[in-house]
Formats: sequence, C-alpha cells, structure tokens
Amino acid sequence: MNQKAYQVAVPGTIVVAMVAFLSIFIFADADNSFAASSTKKTTAVAGTSAVEHTGAQIKQLEDSLKITEAQQALWNNLTQVMMENAKEMDALTKERAENSKTMNAVERMKFHSQITEARLAQQKRLIPPFETFYTGMSDEQKKITDTIFTTGRHGKKKLN
Repeated sequence: MNQKAYQVAVPGTIVVAMVAFLSIFIFADADNSFAASSTKKTTAVAGTSAVEHTGAQIKQLEDSLKITEAQQALWNNLTQVMMENAKEMDALTKERAENSKTMNAVERMKFHSQITEARLAQQKRLIPPFETFYTGMSDEQKKITDTIFTTGRHGKKKLN
C-alpha cells in the first residue's frame, strides 16, 4: 500500500511543482503583454491600438477571403463585433496604462483576471456571428479560413 501511495504522490507533486515553476514565467512576463508603453516593444507596435490592429486583421481577412456581395451583411455583423471588442480592449489597456505605476502585485493580478474575463466575454460574443458567416462561406473560403486559424498566415499561396 505504501508503495502505491508513493507511486501516485511523487508524480503528482512533480506536476504541481512544474506548474508552480512555469507560472512564475507566465506571471513575470504577463505584465508586458498589456502595457502600451512596454520598453520591449518597438515604437510602432507600442503605438498600435487594438482597434488599429483589428482593422488591419479585418482588411487581411477581407483580401484573403474575397467576400461576395451576398456575404457582405454577415461579414459586416462579424466585423462590427470584432471592432466593438477591440474598442473595449483599448479602454482596458488605457485604464491599465493610467494605473500601472500605482498598482501592487495583487491589483495587477486582479487586472489580469479582468482582462481574461473580458477576452472570454469577447470570444463568446464573436462566436455566433463568426459561425453564421462561416456557414455561409464557399468551400474554398472555409479552407482559407481554416488555414489562417491553424497557421496564422494570410498568404495568397495556393493551399493543398
């Protein structure tokens, strides 16, 4: 019996220790992911708002997918949600930038939780119009979209 307990406890303890160790890196670098004025970012990246970034993504997707006139209303619904989400994220980022110098570690963790909750809510708002749009796509558009979501690439390269 003691040997079985040991066989379960040791791997479990190792997993917990690894998660704790890795979380140090996640939380240590998490601050830079939301800071608009991070010293690691270039001036061009630091000055790009979520709205600007989303606008560029929308343009890339539109160019890649060749939205038809029949799809335009569904596309407009999707891009409207994308832009609303971006505006919300810009507001949170601005709030973070204004308060970052006075935040303690607990306040920073709470803020990161707020960002995570906002992103989850945004994702939930985005799924229905995306699903509706995706359903109305041609097979070629679906293939392009699937590739973009898998690779993150918006190229016009012929797909296999």
